Amino acid sequence: MITATRPHGWLRSTRTVATIALALLLTTGTAACSTTPAIPSYAAATHGDTEFENTFQHKFADIDGIRMHYVTGGHGTPVVLIHGWPQTWYGWWPIMPALAERHTVYAVDLPGLGDSTGAPTGYDKATLARYVHTLIADRLGVRDARVVGHDWGAAIAFEYADHFPADTARLGYFDLPLPGPAIDARTYRTLSWHIAFHCQPRVPEAIVGDHVREYLAMFYPQVSFGGTAFGGTSERSPFTDAEIDEFARTYSRPAALSGGFELYRAIDEDVRDTVAAPPTSVPTLLLTAQGQLDAIRATVSPRLTNIVRAVDVPHAGHWLAEENPQFVAAELEHFLD
Repeated sequence: MITATRPHGWLRSTRTVATIALALLLTTGTAACSTTPAIPSYAAATHGDTEFENTFQHKFADIDGIRMHYVTGGHGTPVVLIHGWPQTWYGWWPIMPALAERHTVYAVDLPGLGDSTGAPTGYDKATLARYVHTLIADRLGVRDARVVGHDWGAAIAFEYADHFPADTARLGYFDLPLPGPAIDARTYRTLSWHIAFHCQPRVPEAIVGDHVREYLAMFYPQVSFGGTAFGGTSERSPFTDAEIDEFARTYSRPAALSGGFELYRAIDEDVRDTVAAPPTSVPTLLLTAQGQLDAIRATVSPRLTNIVRAVDVPHAGHWLAEENPQFVAAELEHFLD
């Protein structure tokens, strides 16, 4: 019997062909994977959320050296939502779908915060209001905005209405003592440990910088309903882990972290601006944490002369839209309509 043998050259040739085939397969697979677009970081929290994707869009606009991120959707009269610290546009998400049923919603990321990039010329609330107005009125052509702000966003909303009353149909002012005639900067810094801490130059960045998520996760419950800031003992947070992850994602950028603290460091300038500002008669809705209405109304009434509705939000601490979204949405819808 004759046994056929294959030459060594044939084996080398076979191995070469197999190697080439495998390389082609890997290359093809990599190419196929690369055709799937990566999800931008700003869209990760809303990716796959059909309620969001059926109504809202992420958009950007270049405003005086700032690339401003905002989310818009819905149909009807325009509503501008301005966040405070430590939040972004995403803090309005619990009430945005309800508002979008009868309004066109614009939820902005403040300059330098959230997914807006670039350094504004200042973090005083009058300057930030001008950036928002340039976006809303000049770039988007909205001259009859219902401007709603929470926390520092409320002070920015006030400055928007005060400087641009002809472009402001209504004002929503949510849970912030207004720096100004009724409360000076020195007193303002004594209202809470975190205000005094955040006002320090460089110190909060050094302490919080590597622990942003842990810091935010501990902070949110303190000013929630029943939290230690309101004399309680509750450690309950109204935010899910995913929501905290989203806020921490943006504030983990060193520039955004510093920008958030600059909101506090601008208190002296904010007081000077508010003292110098004339009162505004734009119709105003005032909402506060439960039990805080009288204290906050005393600080805003010297400058907001047409408060048509003032109420504290039941079972809500500082995070009004998260802790009682149904109540807040209903109050806003009634007021805006």
